Amino acid sequence: MVAEQRQWEAVGLYRALRRMCEKGRESIPEHPYLFESDVEICLIGDSSKSPVERFWNGNTMIYILQKAVRRPSEESDSMEESKADASELLPKENPGPVPLSVRRAKQLISLFTMVQNPNMTHLKLGEVVVLPPLWIRCDGSDPEHTYWLGAEPLKAGNKIMGINLYTVTCDGPTAHKTCFANLEELKMQHKIMHHSSVVTTKGFAQYELLRAAAIEDTIVEPESNIYVDITWNTVDKILETPPLISAATLNIALEPGDPRSPVYQLYRELQFLLALAEGLKTGVTKWPEPLEPESAVELVQEFLADLKKKLDGSCVSGNRNGMEKIKCDTEAVDSSIKSIFSERGDLDFAEQLWCKMKCVSSYQELIACFTLVLKALECGEIQPWIHHGSSSLLSKLIQQSYHGKMEAVSLAGITPVQMLLEIGLDKMKKDYVNFFIGQELATLTSLDYFISTSVDLQEQVHCVQKLHHMLEIMVSCTVLLQFKHESLFPWTQICIKYYRENALDEKHVFQLPVSSALVKKFYQDHPEVWKVDISSGHGPKEVKTTWQVSTNPPVEHMMSNNTGLLSDSTVNAGIEEKMYFITVVKCSQVHFR
Repeated sequence: MVAEQRQWEAVGLYRALRRMCEKGRESIPEHPYLFESDVEICLIGDSSKSPVERFWNGNTMIYILQKAVRRPSEESDSMEESKADASELLPKENPGPVPLSVRRAKQLISLFTMVQNPNMTHLKLGEVVVLPPLWIRCDGSDPEHTYWLGAEPLKAGNKIMGINLYTVTCDGPTAHKTCFANLEELKMQHKIMHHSSVVTTKGFAQYELLRAAAIEDTIVEPESNIYVDITWNTVDKILETPPLISAATLNIALEPGDPRSPVYQLYRELQFLLALAEGLKTGVTKWPEPLEPESAVELVQEFLADLKKKLDGSCVSGNRNGMEKIKCDTEAVDSSIKSIFSERGDLDFAEQLWCKMKCVSSYQELIACFTLVLKALECGEIQPWIHHGSSSLLSKLIQQSYHGKMEAVSLAGITPVQMLLEIGLDKMKKDYVNFFIGQELATLTSLDYFISTSVDLQEQVHCVQKLHHMLEIMVSCTVLLQFKHESLFPWTQICIKYYRENALDEKHVFQLPVSSALVKKFYQDHPEVWKVDISSGHGPKEVKTTWQVSTNPPVEHMMSNNTGLLSDSTVNAGIEEKMYFITVVKCSQVHFR
C-alpha cells in the first residue's frame, strides 16, 4: 500500500513538472504552481536571476520547490485542488520564500530521482522526458543544517544516464576561525567520498571596493555596489590571498542620483529634462521648486540685456569670434572632477539660454521667458550665434532672424515645453560627448547612436539617460577608484556596446575585466566571500565539493538561531573581527543501469 502511494505521488510530480516545463518554453509562469497542498513549484528561466547561482552554475531552466503559502481564507479549500495533478496558480500575495522540512525535501528528491530513472518502467510514464534541474529550499532543521537539496539529470543526448545530487549546508555567523576547515582534510574527504586519487582546486574571492575606496565626501550612493571577483587555480590554504596571476572582473551596479556623487548637479539637470519629456507626453509637467535667488525671467532678462550691449558695442552680427565665450555653470560640475569633466567654453545662445531657464518653476514663467527671447529676435535687438546642425525650433527661428523675417510661433499648449526640451537635449548631448571624446574614451562615430536626431524626442531622452549612466560609471572609476585610461577605455566600449543593444537599466551589473594587480590595493584582510572548489573526474563524471565563507547569509530563507549575531563584525578584546557564515556544497552521482 505504501509502495503504491509512493508511485502515485511520483507520477503526479512528474506530470506537474512536465506540464509546467512545457508551458515554460512559451513563457515562464508568473506565479508558483501548487503540488499536494504543501509544496509550491516555481520555474526560473535561464535568463532570470537564480536563487542557487552561488552554488550551481548551470544556465538552463530550473525548478524551485518551497513550502506553499496560503491565504487564511483558502485554508478550508477542498482537497481536490491539492491533488498531484493540480496546477492552480497561487495567490499573488506572497510573504517570501518559505522552506520545507529537510525530511519533506528528501522525499521530493527521491520522487524526482524515481521519475527520471528510465528503468522505472512500472510507473508507466512512457518515454521519460529529461526535466530541468530541481532545487528545494530546506529549513536547516537537521543536524547538518541543510538549506538546499538539488537534483540534476545527467544525460547523453536525450537519454538519461544518471543524476547529480547536491546538498548545501550552512553554519554561522561566527568569528572563530577554529571553525574553519583544513584544506588538506577537505581534499581527503572528497577523495574518500568519490574514490578519487587526484583532485584539483580552484579559488574564488570577492572584495568590496566601494567601502575600501570610500573617502570623505566622495562616495557614490548607497544603492550602488562596486566589487571585484577574483578566480585562480591551485589553492594552497584556506583564506589565502589571491595571487597576482589571478583572473579578475570588476562588477559595477551604479544607480545615479546620490547627492554626494561628483556629477550630481548634472543629474539634477537631467531630471528636469525628464520632467519636460514626461510633460510633453502626458500634458502635465512637474515643475521644480525654485532654488535660485533670481527667477528664470530675471536671469533671461539680464542675459538678453548683456547680449544687446555686446551687439551695440561691437556691431558684430552672429560672429562667434566676436562674442566672449561663456562657460558652463560651475555648479554643473563638481570641483572634485573639474580636471576630467572640463567646462565647455563653446556654449551657443540656445545652450546658454538653457542654463538660465533650467530653473523655470511654472508654465507661466516658461512662456514669459520665451516671449522675451522671441521679441528680442523679432526686433533685431540680438543676433546670437548657434552651433551648426542644431534642429531645434528655436535654432530655426534664430537662423530666420538673420534674414529679418521669422515665422509666427504660438506659445500655447505644449509648444514652449517642447522648445525648452529641445535646447536642453542639444546642450546635454554635447556635454556628454565633450566628456567621452575629451577623455579619449570614445569616438564621435561610436556615440552617434546616442546623439542621433532621427528618432523622436522621447527616444532621444532615453539615449541621454544612457549617456549619463555611463558617465557616472566612468567618473566613479576615475575619481573613486582612480583607474587610468588603459582600463577606462575598454570599459567604456563595453558600456557603449551594452547600451546600443539594450534598454536603459540603471540596476544592470556591468562586468568589466581588470588586471588583478590593479585592484590588489583594495584587498582587505577579509574578503566578503572566499571559497575553494575541490573537483575530480571529467566531463559529465565531474564532481565537486565547495567550501565557502561569506559575510552575508548565503541563503535568503536561512533562519539563524543566533539572530543577534547577524552583523558585519564583532569586537573581541578590543579587536574588530569579521563575522562569517560557513557553507559547504557537496555533490554525489547516481548512475542508472
